[in-house]
Amino acid sequence: MPKVAKRIQARTGDRNAVLPVEDAIKLVKANATSKFDETVEIAVNLGVDPRHADQNVRGVVNLPSGTGRDVRVAVIAKDAKAAEATAAGADIVGAEDLVERIQGGFLDFDRVIATPDMMALVGRLGKVLGPRGLMPNPRVGTVTPNVSQAVKDAKGGAIEFRVEKAGIVHAGVGKASFTDDALLANVRALVDALNKAKPSGAKGTYIKRISLSSTMGPGVKVELTSFSA
Repeated sequence: MPKVAKRIQARTGDRNAVLPVEDAIKLVKANATSKFDETVEIAVNLGVDPRHADQNVRGVVNLPSGTGRDVRVAVIAKDAKAAEATAAGADIVGAEDLVERIQGGFLDFDRVIATPDMMALVGRLGKVLGPRGLMPNPRVGTVTPNVSQAVKDAKGGAIEFRVEKAGIVHAGVGKASFTDDALLANVRALVDALNKAKPSGAKGTYIKRISLSSTMGPGVKVELTSFSA
């Protein structure tokens, strides 16, 4: 067991202890012992039932320290907007041709952005992109006339989040190689975004539990008071 993990567990006296977020980050990093740079992930249990429209939680957040991964961005646009997307660094740009490629099984991208005038075409992709969480949506800024900014945001650390059926939000918040402060900034940014996205139908305790883990490491429970103002 890494020394950092031993020190933290010795201090708490409990492997299942609920730790301040700063200690939780240290322990997650200490447990990330694989040969590759593991992703640090957060799981947030929310007091919502996403089967009800007024309790759905979805949004986008800019992680101040970035994601630590190369995000491949596809943009569905034409003419001047297509050129704007290319200039901003989009990896794949197209209109009808790109829609046809995606319908044919092409999925070599992590984010899809579309201009509003292309949504009639994009609508054909619901069965392909929807289940993968890639369908462009104006609520999270992926349907926009400002494709240049959307591409830059996606490349720079913007991530989407959405609540799953069990009321849990999962998201990657960086890499184990990040500094403690960089991960802390990202975690705080996401939790803040979730609080701001609290739906009108949420009753009682909204954020119930938070845990952090690395790709191959165990989960570490986080004290909710760590995020108090």
